[in-house]
Amino acid sequence: MTGRRGRPVTQEDVPARLGPRDVLKVGGAGLRARPMRVFLSALGIAIGIAAMIGVVGISTSSRAQLQATLDSLGTNLLTVTPGNDFFGGDARLPKDSVGMIGRIPRVLSASATGKVSDAKVYRNDHIPEGESGGISVQAARLDLPGAIGLRMATGAWLNAGTSRYPTVVLGWSAAERLGVAQPNQQVWLGSQWFTVVGVLSPNALAPELDSAALVGWDVAETRLDFDGHPTTVYTRAEKDAVEDVRAVVGEAANPESPTEVKVSRPSDALAAEQATDKAFTGLLLGLGGVALLVGGVGVANTMVISVLERRAEIGLRRSLGATRGQIRLQFLTESQLLAALGGVGGVALGIVVTAVYALSQGWPTVVPPWAMVGGVAATLLIGGIAGLYPAIRAARLAPTEALATP
Repeated sequence: MTGRRGRPVTQEDVPARLGPRDVLKVGGAGLRARPMRVFLSALGIAIGIAAMIGVVGISTSSRAQLQATLDSLGTNLLTVTPGNDFFGGDARLPKDSVGMIGRIPRVLSASATGKVSDAKVYRNDHIPEGESGGISVQAARLDLPGAIGLRMATGAWLNAGTSRYPTVVLGWSAAERLGVAQPNQQVWLGSQWFTVVGVLSPNALAPELDSAALVGWDVAETRLDFDGHPTTVYTRAEKDAVEDVRAVVGEAANPESPTEVKVSRPSDALAAEQATDKAFTGLLLGLGGVALLVGGVGVANTMVISVLERRAEIGLRRSLGATRGQIRLQFLTESQLLAALGGVGGVALGIVVTAVYALSQGWPTVVPPWAMVGGVAATLLIGGIAGLYPAIRAARLAPTEALATP
């Protein structure tokens, strides 16, 4: 074999091949020479990746908490409420609607609350009438906690004895508004004193009870002029029979006017709320993508400046036998290493952000593996695209032109 000038090609004329270790060593040397510039460029990538990982992690942690809540409270709860009558007025559920719903096959339990319209609750008897704080007074059946899955934050639920006397259980928000932290305090309810026997923990499936004052059904009828008509019937059905029960519960609750009955499933509302959160998550992911793109532009800018500053180095390497391909590979490797530093740092930062926020909310910390792998892969892709032009530009420099640069 002969060269372009007609002389035989010797082994010395064949450029040495660079192994993977050599490529990493040469690429890393360029980064080590400018640590501050490398740090700032990698930080731009890291911020974009951290934003995306944080958004995905927080959203996933929120969904995990919701799923845990639904698993503990159950998705087989139906709520039955009165709708409107033929003339558009407010309808009422029959007094015996709870018993009739309870007789539906495959219904596990049914309980109810009834709004006491004329009663309001205050911290004491000196509060102006119009400053009730939006707290509703509800008559409650004794088996309500079992039907909904209510838990007590403090104190105890109503029983057969206390339900006949002026005692009250406060929802979590109602207790905060009234300044009640412990049982055995008194509140001014329906123009008379009631003793607080317990405070409920928040309940995701029945949030309306968080701002309610719950009294016994009997005492509501005898002391507060309650009419005895339930306003919400909480119904538990077997999990595989929820839709079947839902289809007939309206007729069972009010056989004479089933169209005046509304039936809902609280877990559906939570799922709809989560769908809204997903749309918001998509917006935040888009913002994270913009931040990642800005980081990629920073990498490209760093590599272009690096090529301009290292023309002499490039010319020397070409003069010593480095091929255009090896020069191109060197700068591509530098950009990939720079992006990888930002990607790994961004993933770590995103996990920390997710963990801190999840712990502050009492959620489990969940970061999907695909998000971590995808984050690093995205940075490598960005690094490859960002470093392609500077690498090609460096490879095109002629040795004499590069060495002549002052």
